[in-house]
Amino acid sequence: MRVLLVEDDDRVSGALIPALTRRGLSITRLASGVGVLDRVAEVDVVLLDLGLPDIDGVVLCRRIRAVSDVAVIVVSARGEVDDRIAGLRAGADDYLVKPYDVEELLARVEAVRRRRGESGTSAVVELGDVSVDLARHEVLVAGEPVALSRKEFQVLALVVGARGAVCSREHVLTEVWGHRGPAESRSLDVHVATLRTKLGRPALIETVRGVGYRLGSGRG
Repeated sequence: MRVLLVEDDDRVSGALIPALTRRGLSITRLASGVGVLDRVAEVDVVLLDLGLPDIDGVVLCRRIRAVSDVAVIVVSARGEVDDRIAGLRAGADDYLVKPYDVEELLARVEAVRRRRGESGTSAVVELGDVSVDLARHEVLVAGEPVALSRKEFQVLALVVGARGAVCSREHVLTEVWGHRGPAESRSLDVHVATLRTKLGRPALIETVRGVGYRLGSGRG
């Protein structure tokens, strides 16, 4: 696994890089925001500190998200609820507060990759004539590609990943938006409606009223 560590503290990097390398990860380290956007296409996960010398990490996270869907885990000493919400809203997949245990960091990296369908097993799900490639973030309908936004794909991936079980609204909101407020709830409704329109298969995502969503019986 290729990891980009964006961390300005030499002591933190000096301890973390050998520990991750021993566990089989390939680490590239940058001590500031310079060059990060040029490197994200080369890695699987970005470990992002927020207290960088040249740019606020939340701003950098937004910029990463504007150009890439790479997994981003914030690792920061900022532990207040508002800081965590800001990081997740900026597009981070997870948020870990310093000091942390290396094993917990590894577990979170693997969890992010599993949610994104990058575990190394087959990540292509066939639903009638709809094909969802969880690793490549690609969707085909009757053999034709369908362009989805990042959040649209994440919502679809969560419902598909439930394999017919109900995927609760709370779970989708937490995983995709990082917060479960009224605005996010309305946004989820819009994203589901847009998904149904773009896929041209309204029965593919079934609403379980008051609970959430699941794969519908009419998947063709």
